[in-house]
Amino acid sequence: MGARVALARQQGVTEDLVAEIKNYRESKVLAPHEKAAIHFADVLAGDHKSGGKELFAELREHFTESEIIDLGIRMMAYVGYTRFLAAMEVESFGGTCPPSTK
Repeated sequence: MGARVALARQQGVTEDLVAEIKNYRESKVLAPHEKAAIHFADVLAGDHKSGGKELFAELREHFTESEIIDLGIRMMAYVGYTRFLAAMEVESFGGTCPPSTK
Protein backbone atom coordinates (compact mmCIF):
# COMPACT_ATOMS: atom_id res chain seq x y z
CA MET A 1 0.00 0.00 0.00
CA GLY A 2 2.76 2.45 0.91
CA ALA A 3 4.47 2.05 -2.46
CA ARG A 4 1.28 2.82 -4.36
CA VAL A 5 0.52 5.88 -2.26
CA ALA A 6 4.07 7.21 -2.63
CA LEU A 7 3.92 6.85 -6.42
CA ALA A 8 0.50 8.51 -6.58
CA ARG A 9 1.72 11.45 -4.49
CA GLN A 10 4.72 11.85 -6.79
CA GLN A 11 2.26 12.18 -9.66
CA GLY A 12 0.21 14.87 -7.90
CA VAL A 13 -2.66 12.79 -6.53
CA THR A 14 -4.13 14.49 -3.45
CA GLU A 15 -5.55 12.86 -0.33
CA ASP A 16 -8.98 14.21 -1.29
CA LEU A 17 -8.81 12.51 -4.67
CA VAL A 18 -7.63 9.23 -3.12
CA ALA A 19 -10.60 9.40 -0.72
CA GLU A 20 -12.96 9.71 -3.71
CA ILE A 21 -11.71 6.49 -5.31
CA LYS A 22 -13.18 4.23 -2.63
CA ASN A 23 -16.70 5.35 -3.56
CA TYR A 24 -15.99 6.37 -7.13
CA ARG A 25 -19.48 5.64 -8.42
CA GLU A 26 -21.02 8.26 -6.09
CA SER A 27 -18.18 10.78 -6.42
CA LYS A 28 -19.05 14.37 -7.26
CA VAL A 29 -15.36 15.11 -7.98
CA LEU A 30 -14.49 12.42 -10.52
CA ALA A 31 -15.53 12.82 -14.15
CA PRO A 32 -17.57 10.08 -15.86
CA HIS A 33 -14.56 8.89 -17.89
CA GLU A 34 -12.50 8.66 -14.68
CA LYS A 35 -15.24 6.61 -13.03
CA ALA A 36 -15.31 4.24 -16.02
CA ALA A 37 -11.52 3.85 -15.92
CA ILE A 38 -11.59 3.17 -12.16
CA HIS A 39 -14.33 0.60 -12.68
CA PHE A 40 -12.15 -1.10 -15.31
CA ALA A 41 -9.17 -1.09 -12.92
CA ASP A 42 -11.36 -2.43 -10.11
CA VAL A 43 -12.49 -5.33 -12.28
CA LEU A 44 -8.95 -6.14 -13.47
CA ALA A 45 -7.51 -5.98 -9.95
CA GLY A 46 -10.35 -7.92 -8.36
CA ASP A 47 -12.81 -10.33 -9.92
CA HIS A 48 -11.59 -10.03 -13.51
CA LYS A 49 -14.26 -12.47 -14.67
CA SER A 50 -16.97 -10.02 -13.59
CA GLY A 51 -16.16 -7.78 -16.56
CA GLY A 52 -18.16 -8.27 -19.68
CA LYS A 53 -20.38 -6.55 -22.18
CA GLU A 54 -21.67 -3.99 -19.67
CA LEU A 55 -18.18 -2.95 -18.61
CA PHE A 56 -17.00 -2.53 -22.19
CA ALA A 57 -20.17 -0.68 -23.16
CA GLU A 58 -19.46 1.77 -20.34
CA LEU A 59 -15.83 2.14 -21.44
CA ARG A 60 -16.85 2.73 -25.08
CA GLU A 61 -18.97 5.69 -23.96
CA HIS A 62 -15.72 7.47 -23.03
CA PHE A 63 -12.82 5.78 -24.82
CA THR A 64 -11.92 4.46 -28.26
CA GLU A 65 -11.04 0.79 -28.72
CA SER A 66 -7.38 1.74 -28.86
CA GLU A 67 -7.64 3.72 -25.62
CA ILE A 68 -9.40 0.82 -23.89
CA ILE A 69 -6.60 -1.52 -24.92
CA ASP A 70 -3.99 0.99 -23.75
CA LEU A 71 -5.77 1.40 -20.41
CA GLY A 72 -5.99 -2.37 -20.01
CA ILE A 73 -2.31 -2.90 -20.73
CA ARG A 74 -1.30 -0.16 -18.30
CA MET A 75 -3.63 -1.52 -15.63
CA MET A 76 -2.32 -5.03 -16.08
CA ALA A 77 1.21 -3.72 -15.58
CA TYR A 78 0.26 -1.82 -12.40
CA VAL A 79 -1.85 -4.65 -10.99
CA GLY A 80 1.02 -7.07 -11.59
CA TYR A 81 3.51 -4.58 -10.20
CA THR A 82 1.56 -3.97 -6.99
CA ARG A 83 1.00 -7.70 -6.49
CA PHE A 84 4.74 -8.25 -6.95
CA LEU A 85 5.52 -5.53 -4.40
CA ALA A 86 3.05 -7.07 -1.96
CA ALA A 87 4.61 -10.51 -2.43
CA MET A 88 8.05 -9.01 -1.80
CA GLU A 89 6.63 -7.08 1.20
CA VAL A 90 7.91 -3.77 -0.17
CA GLU A 91 6.21 -1.06 1.85
CA SER A 92 7.57 2.22 0.46
CA PHE A 93 9.61 4.00 -2.17
CA GLY A 94 12.67 6.12 -1.59
CA GLY A 95 16.08 4.89 -0.66
CA THR A 96 16.37 1.15 -0.83
CA CYS A 97 13.40 -1.20 -0.67
CA PRO A 98 14.91 -4.53 0.27
CA PRO A 99 12.68 -7.59 -0.01
CA SER A 100 11.53 -9.35 3.11
CA THR A 101 13.88 -11.92 4.60
CA LYS A 102 11.15 -14.10 6.12
